Amino acid sequence: MEPLDYLAQERSMASFDVEEMKVVWAGSRHAYELSDRYSRLVASDPVFRKDNRTMLSRKELFKDTLRKTAHAVKRTVELNLSEEESLTLWSYVDQPAYANLHWGMFIPAIEGQGTEEQKQKWLPMAYKMQIIGCYAQTELGHGSNVQGLETTATFDPETDEFVIHSPTLTSSKWWPGGLGKVSTHAVVYARLITNGQDYGVQGFIVQLRSLDDHSPLPGITVGDIGMKFGSGAYNSMDNGVLRFDHVRIPRNQMLMRVSQVTREGKYVQSDVPRQLLYGTMVSVRQIIVSESSIALSRAVCIATRYSAVRRQFGSQNGGPETQVINYKTQQSRLFPLLASAYAFRFAGEWLQWLYTDVTKRLQANDFSTLPEVHACTAGLKSITTSATADAIEECRKLCGGHGYLSCSGLPELFAVYIPNCTYEGDNIVLLLQVARILMKTVSQLVSGKKPLGTTAYLGRVEHLMQCHCEVQRAEDWLKPSVILEAFEARAARMSVACAKTLSGFSNLEEGFAEISSDLVEAAVAHCQLIIVSKFIEKLQQEIPGKGVKTQLENLCNVYALSLLRKHLGDFVSTGCITPEQGALANEQLRLLYSQVRPNAVALVDAFNHTDHYLGSVLGRYDGNVYQKLYDEAWKSPLNDTDVPDGYHEYIRPLLKQHFHTARL
Repeated sequence: MEPLDYLAQERSMASFDVEEMKVVWAGSRHAYELSDRYSRLVASDPVFRKDNRTMLSRKELFKDTLRKTAHAVKRTVELNLSEEESLTLWSYVDQPAYANLHWGMFIPAIEGQGTEEQKQKWLPMAYKMQIIGCYAQTELGHGSNVQGLETTATFDPETDEFVIHSPTLTSSKWWPGGLGKVSTHAVVYARLITNGQDYGVQGFIVQLRSLDDHSPLPGITVGDIGMKFGSGAYNSMDNGVLRFDHVRIPRNQMLMRVSQVTREGKYVQSDVPRQLLYGTMVSVRQIIVSESSIALSRAVCIATRYSAVRRQFGSQNGGPETQVINYKTQQSRLFPLLASAYAFRFAGEWLQWLYTDVTKRLQANDFSTLPEVHACTAGLKSITTSATADAIEECRKLCGGHGYLSCSGLPELFAVYIPNCTYEGDNIVLLLQVARILMKTVSQLVSGKKPLGTTAYLGRVEHLMQCHCEVQRAEDWLKPSVILEAFEARAARMSVACAKTLSGFSNLEEGFAEISSDLVEAAVAHCQLIIVSKFIEKLQQEIPGKGVKTQLENLCNVYALSLLRKHLGDFVSTGCITPEQGALANEQLRLLYSQVRPNAVALVDAFNHTDHYLGSVLGRYDGNVYQKLYDEAWKSPLNDTDVPDGYHEYIRPLLKQHFHTARL
């Protein structure tokens, strides 16, 4: 007997080729086939079950993570997986683990900052996981301000060693994933001191634990920092605390691609840019942007399917109630999030291309595009993670009361995702970094220097400061050129306004601090322009499949016009559009929702998430929500017995008391 599909009617309304949209979402047919194969492989393996994760104790959860990681390594070896295949499998295991930091930060740090000799020594052991590493940068007292780190690495010329030391409580390394209980080694960032002079922050490879019995080495104090937000979620990761008490390491364990210390203790700066020290962080931020669309797509998939299943009010003559997804209030909250998932996906694709391009250039000692990549990864990391975190919570609200249940999948998804807004760069600090680049670009326009890359539009600043939006009818907002010019004009005018305000301060840094809120908004406008422009560029490519391009055009317009509606004050106050044109944009947005509506379930099906990966009763592919919610309730440990533990001690005595009055 075929299982019932409660969403079959929804799927029958789709006016596009869903299978081709799956390929577009994945990035290529190869990527689609890869993700499809390994998501199903993980889903069918009982070791990778996760339905009980939120009910495990911290120790049970951590041991479960160790078991899954070891099993994933075993399967990788058994199946002889390539690096690409292995990363795909790991992504569907869907449980934060020390291996993420080992492969995602420890190894890239050595690859990017180590000399050829250092790479030959350390990387083979790391690749085979004969050593397990983490990235120890953040301290108890300093996170975003890397230059303020307090850990010291003092060179001792008599022994040809560095002495790694934590001079203060606030110099304790704090937060590195994998550090708490697993890592045997770390790339430690510390202040290099030689001949009494401080040369700033450098990276050092330091062994933390014995390779024989895993005990901390002399001078090392290390442990886990404790429970984090939520049940399950990021508590599977052993984020750690680390202190050094005059720990000695050989001089050749300083990562020396960017700078060196000679046997005599002389500091030598190479011609390689110091920005390479942050190359690992740039790499991770690029991955975070790509993964934001995945997290957002999971939340949107759950909320969309449930909104199609759920019915409330509106019954006519005893007929069925109205599907929640048919209410305009639901559509106006949900469909911009659906559009954002696709927008972030395509922005992530472009950023991945940009990062790959700069990596090739770096290998050829071409550092010209490094500032552009740094700015783009910083800005887009900030924009996409903040929007995704807010969107996951909005999706929970869109699911009503049932969204608050752990089995909806949304509480844990929110808890595991929100650290993205803080780690690898606080989102506000990152936007201020983007703002500095924008202010520098605007100031250089006077000298005739032509801006390149994502700031190229500022080269047309005279036109953008004077242009007037030509929208006269609602449908005019469907023209990509109209949308693009409005977003360019808004971004340019906000940046120029900030630059003019800054020019009135005698002390530039004081001015920067004073108008920092305005600078953040200018950076947001710039980054949103990038995402809109990359979506439009995607639509200029050849896109196969019946109706696929039409749906993407609808989503692009929903994304852009919902942003315009949200930031209408910016567009109107800067003179980019009139209030009447803003109203026309809102009118067109409502019409677009009606076009997205019959395709909504099919558009989230195109994400191709298995039920295992979604981990949600509300987001089940078959839409059989109510029976599964009822079944899930009886899995609660409280239902193991009819009479709860504690009844005889606390409930029965209360019930048997004889009060003189019924009111307490």
